[in-house]
Amino acid sequence: MEIVNSLGRRKTAVARIFIKDGSGKISINQRDFKSYFTSPILQYVVTQPLNKLNAIELYDISINLHGGGCRGQSEAVRLGIARALVKINPESKQILKSDGFMTRDSRRVERKKPGRPKARKKFQFSKR
Repeated sequence: MEIVNSLGRRKTAVARIFIKDGSGKISINQRDFKSYFTSPILQYVVTQPLNKLNAIELYDISINLHGGGCRGQSEAVRLGIARALVKINPESKQILKSDGFMTRDSRRVERKKPGRPKARKKFQFSKR
């Protein structure tokens, strides 16, 4: 199998995924993903699509990741891995879609408005 690539985004995090046949090694920015994401919850989020398809030991995954915070980066990686797995096997799309792994979460931080302290917060109103 040749290398399959895909893209995952969440907030300001962008993950470029490269998958090839292998033994289950996942590296993010040339580091093992367990040293990159030290939290077990974030490690679980990254491997969710692979666990759903029982494909954790089938592929070597290389990821280029930048922008965003820890949570946004992990969810960007999850989306990218799910998209790459669908490119490899189109029948797996329905399984991944039912758990919400194929949906791009488009929520972003709302911009600050002029004359206000934050996006929606207002200064205290004084009648007199």
